[in-house]
Amino acid sequence: MDIEILLSLAILIFAAKALGLLAKRIGAPQVVGEILAGLLVGPSILNAVQVNDAIEIFAEIGVIMLMFSAGLETDIKQLKKSGGKSFLVALIGVIVPLICGFTLYGAFYGFAAPPSKEFYTALFMGTIITATSVSITVAALSEMGKLNSEVGTTIVGAAVIDDVIGIIVLTCVVGGAGGDGNVGMVLLKIALFFGVTLVVGFVIHKIMEWLENRHPHTQRIPIYSLAFCFAMAYTAQKFFGIADITGAYCAGIVLCTIKDTEYVEKKINISSYMLFGPIFFACIGLKTDLSGLTVSILGFSICFIIAALLSKVVGCGLAAKICGYSLKDSLRVGAGMMTRGEVALIVAQKGLSAGVLSSAYFPAVILLIIVSSIVTPVVLKALFSEKHRS
Repeated sequence: MDIEILLSLAILIFAAKALGLLAKRIGAPQVVGEILAGLLVGPSILNAVQVNDAIEIFAEIGVIMLMFSAGLETDIKQLKKSGGKSFLVALIGVIVPLICGFTLYGAFYGFAAPPSKEFYTALFMGTIITATSVSITVAALSEMGKLNSEVGTTIVGAAVIDDVIGIIVLTCVVGGAGGDGNVGMVLLKIALFFGVTLVVGFVIHKIMEWLENRHPHTQRIPIYSLAFCFAMAYTAQKFFGIADITGAYCAGIVLCTIKDTEYVEKKINISSYMLFGPIFFACIGLKTDLSGLTVSILGFSICFIIAALLSKVVGCGLAAKICGYSLKDSLRVGAGMMTRGEVALIVAQKGLSAGVLSSAYFPAVILLIIVSSIVTPVVLKALFSEKHRS
C-alpha cells in the first residue's frame, strides 16, 4: 500500500470537516464547505492532495452510502398521503427543469442529436437541476409554523416523489450515455431491474423482519443491511447497466419500513458522516477544474442558476395551480421546491464518470447549491409574510 494515501486522507478529512463546520456557522450547507475544502487542498490551489484510485474508491463508497441513507429516509406513508397533487407537482417539476437545462446547454454550445456526447452532456445538465433538496425548505417552513399546512405537506410529499423520479431520469440518461443510445433497450433494462428488485426486495424485507424480531437492535442488522446495499449497487450496474447509486437507493427503499430502520440509518450514518461522505464531497472539489472557468462557462453558470431556480417555480407552481391552489399558494409551492443539494452533485459526478460532463461545470453546480440555499428561505418568508395577505 502506498503510505502517502494516509496523509491524503488525513488532510481531506480534516479540511472537509473544518470548512464544513465553518459553512454551517455562516448559514450555508455543510456540503458546500466540504466541496470547497477539496478545491482548496486540490490541484487548483494548494496542490496538497491528488486524486488517485484509492480516493476514487472511498468517494464511490461514499456516494453509494449517501443514496442508501436517502432511501432509508424515504417516508412511504408520506408518499401514500401526498397523493395525486404531490405527484403532479413532482412530475412537472422534473420535466420543466430537464427541458430548461437541456435547452440552455444547446443554446450556448449547439444542439446535437443522440447518441452524440454533446446530446448526453445537455441531458446531464438538465438532469442535474431536476431533483429538489428539501431540507432547507423544511427548516424554513418549520420556523414559520407552516410545515404541517396543506402547502407544506404538498412540498414535502412532492420533494420525496421528486427524488424518486429524478433517480429514474438519471438511470435512463446514464444507461443511454453508457450504451449504444438505444432508449428502448435502456427502458427494458430499467423495467427488468425494478421487477427483480420487487421480488428480491420482498424476500429480503421478510428476512430482515424475521432477523430483527430475533435479534432487535443488534449490530448484525445494520451490517447485513449494508451488505444488501452493496449487493444491490453491484447488481444494478453489473447486470442491468444501471447506475450503482440507483441500486443503493432501492436497497434503502426496501428497508425503510422495517422496525429498526432508524437504528440502521444511525449506524450507517456514522461511517458516512465521519469518513466516506466528506471524502466524496471533497473529491468533487478535487476534480473541479478552475483553469477551465472561461468567460463562456461563467456566463453559462449564471444562466444555469437562473434557469434552475425559475424552472422549479414555473413547473411546480403551474402544477399546483392545475391542482386548484391559489396563485400565491402555487408560488409558495414553486419557491419551496427551488433548493438543490447532494443529488445535484451526485448527478454531476455520474456525468463526469460517464465521460460526458466536464469538471469545468462543477463550479456552476456548487454555486447553484449556495444560491438556492440562501434564496429559498428568503423568498418563502416573503411569500408567507402577513403583509402579503390579500
